[in-house]
Amino acid sequence: MDITVAIDAMGGDHGPHVTIPAALLAIEADSELNIVLVGLSDAIEAELKANKASVSSRLRVHHASEVVTMDESPQGALKNKKDSSMRVAINLVKSGEANACVSAGNTGALMATARFVLKTLPGIDRPAIAGVFPSQKGKTYILDLGANADCTAEQLLQFAVMGSMLVSCVEHKENPTIGLLNIGSEDIKGSEVVKKTAELLRASHLNFYGNVEGNDIFKGTTDVVVCDGFVGNVALKTSEGLVQMMGRFLSQEFKRNLLTKLMGLACMPVLKAFKKRMDPRRYNGASFLGLRGIVVKSHGGADSFAFLNAIHTAVEESRNGVLKRITQQLEIEHIQSQRSITKPYLTATSIDNGITENE
Repeated sequence: MDITVAIDAMGGDHGPHVTIPAALLAIEADSELNIVLVGLSDAIEAELKANKASVSSRLRVHHASEVVTMDESPQGALKNKKDSSMRVAINLVKSGEANACVSAGNTGALMATARFVLKTLPGIDRPAIAGVFPSQKGKTYILDLGANADCTAEQLLQFAVMGSMLVSCVEHKENPTIGLLNIGSEDIKGSEVVKKTAELLRASHLNFYGNVEGNDIFKGTTDVVVCDGFVGNVALKTSEGLVQMMGRFLSQEFKRNLLTKLMGLACMPVLKAFKKRMDPRRYNGASFLGLRGIVVKSHGGADSFAFLNAIHTAVEESRNGVLKRITQQLEIEHIQSQRSITKPYLTATSIDNGITENE
């Protein structure tokens, strides 16, 4: 099945120096993949030349005259950068010219633009960011990772549906388990929103395991862990900080004296295997679920290997029909969108479908 992915070639800390080598690796590995490189054509063509590559029937360049910077406000990007590489790539998804968009650009601007251009699926109040964590059993998917700081129980149920269908498609698990992140496994624990969410999940057609705690993410107790964006983002940043600290501590201990240095050399194969297993680049690529199109966010500081994994994520979601599966499951659950009328904020945590670029 042929898949076309629109890549925001200018996004991220390194722009074309990372995105284009990754795109070349992706089309080399997948004979059914087509890629559209979106951005400043001169910069893209220069990078293609540096990599001894050129445009072809499977790799083309789509010019966009503007670039969204990493520190630009979501509102500014949406109102003032209508021909940005980010927006043009998303427009290609909307028009059907591409099946998915991948960007390493500004997260808030990407979410604001994607939601404005693509809108949400029927029955979805807000999009959510889903990411992958390594676990003792393989992988754990967690959402939301920061798009929605405050959520209702109904919205958390929607996140559970989206996460379940994502794992079904990408990991080929027909009935993935769902855990609700809480401060304890007991039913009496947690906020009123979490308790109500648990009731909704028990009444749903999803494979609800029950409440899980933070350590269950890495145990792999469930395939999917659901939480609001505030909690999810704290869990993500805490995990990233812990991995960095462990790496630094190990390095310091092995460099302490001559004996520990020799021990470090002896342990090198084990350390390399451990580093590979924990390498965050292998889990790069957060999915913006709930939109009427596939959008995958790469880490801004990603290298080519990490960005390649984000492309693979977009391809897998496209090829396995994640949008169709989410829509079908929402119909099964009879979830009705409960859109509240609030003052619109163009930020990473609150973007409403009804907003206009002139507001």
